[in-house]
Amino acid sequence: MSENDEKTRVTQVVQAPPPDQGTGNDCVVVIYAAEPGLLGKRYVLEKGPVRIGRGADNQIVLEGDSVSRRHCHFDRRQGAWHIVDDGSTNGTFLNEEQVKGSAQLNNGDRVKVGPTILKYLSGLDAEAKYHEEIYRMTIVDGLTQIHNKRYLFEALDKELIRARRYDRQLSLLIFDIDYFKNINDQYGHLAGDHVLRELARIVQERIRRDEVFARYGGEEFVIVLPETPLAGGVALAENLRGRVETHPFAFQGERIPVTISVGCAMLNEEKTAAELIQRADDKLYEAKRGGRNRVCS
Repeated sequence: MSENDEKTRVTQVVQAPPPDQGTGNDCVVVIYAAEPGLLGKRYVLEKGPVRIGRGADNQIVLEGDSVSRRHCHFDRRQGAWHIVDDGSTNGTFLNEEQVKGSAQLNNGDRVKVGPTILKYLSGLDAEAKYHEEIYRMTIVDGLTQIHNKRYLFEALDKELIRARRYDRQLSLLIFDIDYFKNINDQYGHLAGDHVLRELARIVQERIRRDEVFARYGGEEFVIVLPETPLAGGVALAENLRGRVETHPFAFQGERIPVTISVGCAMLNEEKTAAELIQRADDKLYEAKRGGRNRVCS
């Protein structure tokens, strides 16, 4: 072989190790809490374990009768964060499913400890996701993941203006869960939270894109129905009432009977969102006085 001949070069290919799923930005943010001061608080996950419980020795201290002194903890295992239940009395829940031992977390997962829900954010853009979540909390209810009262009034104000301007019909439903206090007292507040979430999911499946479904407060919900006459609102209300009555609500193996009462109203002389809601609310109380599990308009 002459000096001008090119020599064959052998390059060793070394496979790069899989990227670590976690970063220094990994965190959990409180998206729902009984204590207003906790809402929106962020806890950065750096080194495990990060313990959660009522005891002051935990890194994340949460109040509530359903929170154990040492309830659960976040732990870093093989490049990923896990949620580990520490034998808590009332359980730790990941995306509404009870954690049996431990479970790996994925970006966006929700961890429920007692009445508090924490959302796990991961990745290089975790900081940006955190700020997005803070904004989202201003318009979305953390427990049910539907719109909140603030968003409801903003959307309803716009629909009132549109209905007046274009002479279009606008109906509104307001409903709540019958004897909800009894559900909390008999089955516990965690079961009550489950019922609220499941109810929101059932109704959400029936709502069209241009309709607004929001948690009005406690166990009360509102649906705004643009371009819908009162008869259409009543038909939807009856459909939802029936769906809820026949749905098998169950929490930790216990079946929970659930019904709703609904009040319906259509825009007439009302000038504000509050006035229209009040008229529907009057009909809701008429349904309550009439025996519950019914629709009044």
